[in-house]
Amino acid sequence: MATSSLAVSSLNVPMNSIFIGGQWVTPEGRDLIPVDNPATSEVIASIVDADCSDVHAAFTAARTALPAWSDLTADQRADHLDALADALHKYGDDLATLASREIGMPISESRAVQAGLPEAVLRSTADVARHFAWNYVDASGSQIIREPVGVVLGITPWNFPVHQIVAKLAPALVAGCTIVIKPAELTPLNALFLARLCAEVGIPAGVVNVVTGRGSTTGEMLVQSDGYDLVTFTGSLTVGRHIGAVAGQRVVRATLELGGKSPAVVLDDDGLVDAVRTTVRNCFTNAGQKCNAPTRLIVPEEARARATEIAVAAANEYVIGDPLDEATTMGPLASAAQRDKVLGYVEGAKSRGATVAGGTPVDGLFVRPAIITDVEEHDPVVQDEIFGPVLVILGHHGEDDAVRLANDTPYGLSAEVWSSDASQAQRVVRRIKAGQVRVNGVRSPRLPIAPFGGYKASGLGRELGPFALEEFLEIKAVLGRTDEPEEKR
Repeated sequence: MATSSLAVSSLNVPMNSIFIGGQWVTPEGRDLIPVDNPATSEVIASIVDADCSDVHAAFTAARTALPAWSDLTADQRADHLDALADALHKYGDDLATLASREIGMPISESRAVQAGLPEAVLRSTADVARHFAWNYVDASGSQIIREPVGVVLGITPWNFPVHQIVAKLAPALVAGCTIVIKPAELTPLNALFLARLCAEVGIPAGVVNVVTGRGSTTGEMLVQSDGYDLVTFTGSLTVGRHIGAVAGQRVVRATLELGGKSPAVVLDDDGLVDAVRTTVRNCFTNAGQKCNAPTRLIVPEEARARATEIAVAAANEYVIGDPLDEATTMGPLASAAQRDKVLGYVEGAKSRGATVAGGTPVDGLFVRPAIITDVEEHDPVVQDEIFGPVLVILGHHGEDDAVRLANDTPYGLSAEVWSSDASQAQRVVRRIKAGQVRVNGVRSPRLPIAPFGGYKASGLGRELGPFALEEFLEIKAVLGRTDEPEEKR
């Protein structure tokens, strides 16, 4: 089914192997899972569906490595993150190409978010750690000490595989934790490649471990294990609820970055073209397979027809094709199941009287982007996270109505506000229930430390910057001074 190793530049990543205790382990008797290129349906590799003995070995390795790793200073751990960032920079093009082959993301997008962004996250997290208040004396004279929570289980999704791994790995490691990573079975190769880089740059054995497999088998074994002290998960609301329930039974911490149905609220007609075209572009990144994609465009009702024309024109500009072709601006959906889900939502909206432009299948897993309007605000295409290239346009009747529509969702991950009136924008920002609100097209800052996470059903906890680091720390209060606070840990 696959070769014994996947050549990525000068580095070889062993196939049908998992990374435990600094060693590549090729367990026998395990089911092998093919890894497909969604653009071509070619099987590019295979991975192991790890079993309970592999899970136990991974957590044992992480637990064994924990004391020595956590005993390093924060500066020393930060140096390891910088070394890993250097390796990502060196192999960035190879990493981006591998990501495009796994997920179908256009290569220009992969370079930005699968290579460039993870490198920046590693460097910024290292910098945060060097300036973090690890130990201090509070106003009562008590010593406050922050310590690593312990062994972390990181379960990551398929849509932004490299970034999502690094967003968990970086703060966990610099906090002094060790980690067992379980990547999505659709996109596991980047996790194995990152493990290869961790070994290359000298991160000690057992600090980073990667176990592959299906979510229903290996993932469930990992979640049900008593080997971790914190679980961090990015994925669907359904799975997140299950993981949170299991963690709650064990009384261990869970950080959950779940779904979204993010609004882009346009409050006036000024700058309508820029607002609509920017929303289309941000909605259709990675073929719409993005948890914080602005999938609901909420515009003044009198501007809805014009906004729809602009959106349809922008959607028609997308070049659908080979993700490795520089001219391609939209690749395939990740799987047949994802394609069928998207098409089902589009056809359902049509059957209920919506006006739909696009949303038609091309070849294989490719789908043309869809712009949907003339739809009831409680229709499934308005309320459900579709995770595909589908943008719904709704009309509002003033500021209060716009805020109502924006908040009319179980999710609260992200939102966008467009207004020519700064005071109005600030007012609406405060009224929207979302973990991030972006004003007038501002995207993620070049220094990726702004906290990312959601309100309501979008999850618990935050990623990026100092807020992410806090998630992986325990807080100890020492009442009564024993000595001066320790050096940074």
